[in-house]
Amino acid sequence: MQEVVSELRSAGIRRILLDEPMSNHTTWKIGGPADLFVVPETKQQLADTINILHRHRVPWMKIGRGSNMLVLDKGIRGAVVKLGGGLDYASIADSTVTAGAAYGLIKLSVVAGKAGLTGLEFAGGIPGSVGGAVYMNAGAHGSDISRILASVEVLDETGKFARWSASDLCFAYRHSKLQQTSVVVTEAVFQLAYGDRKEIAAAMAAHKNRRLQTQPLQSACAGSVFRNPENQHAAKLIEQAGLKGTRVGGAEISPLHANFIVNVANATANDVLTLIELIQNKIFALYKVRLIPEVLVVGER
Repeated sequence: MQEVVSELRSAGIRRILLDEPMSNHTTWKIGGPADLFVVPETKQQLADTINILHRHRVPWMKIGRGSNMLVLDKGIRGAVVKLGGGLDYASIADSTVTAGAAYGLIKLSVVAGKAGLTGLEFAGGIPGSVGGAVYMNAGAHGSDISRILASVEVLDETGKFARWSASDLCFAYRHSKLQQTSVVVTEAVFQLAYGDRKEIAAAMAAHKNRRLQTQPLQSACAGSVFRNPENQHAAKLIEQAGLKGTRVGGAEISPLHANFIVNVANATANDVLTLIELIQNKIFALYKVRLIPEVLVVGER
């Protein structure tokens, strides 16, 4: 690993950490150490990082803001690559919005709204990055990324860039083709529409107020844990099963929103997994519905 670190430093990458606790990089505040944690600041540094890891056959994974991820307690073997400040940008040309993958989705929705562009209002409460939102086809309030995405720039494991259209991503509910590839999203282009600034602001305010009233956004959590089954709501099923407030170790099914698991007292990933399995088993026993997790589970248990 020392040779890898040496090459990364020679490529100009300054933020390289060994045995870095992933609890520092996830919204759940949970996760064991990554063998190697690298933060390339520019697209070129990112390409160099991926190329170096690929040549040395170091397994790696990318991370955005860690808002939809459960890192297991023994951590991650290999490298974790987090996009740095050089990919945290956004620009607007007419009704087209271009954003780097590290740019915050909430911030982008605000910037677009102030410019009088409609289409991103649904994203005003989704705490991830643009790259992570495209990867997961993030959505809320009846809309999602697939409805407004025009194209993405991606980087493959050999360090080559390519441009993919939205149709290349095979979008579905909380799914994209990116989940079956090792490419990294570096930039996204959104096609929005002109709208009334006051109406856009009102819609975003209404969405925000609803989230504040119904979701435990002040607690360490990862958003919705389960995907909604067809024609049903996971939260409603969990609530009907009487599971709100159920606690395992330091993890608790939120009393405010049943599809959120919150870290209330130094929870471990195993605490969360135990709750996830408890919910799945109870919901299947009562309703014969198999709940599928929306969060990504990575690392060693």
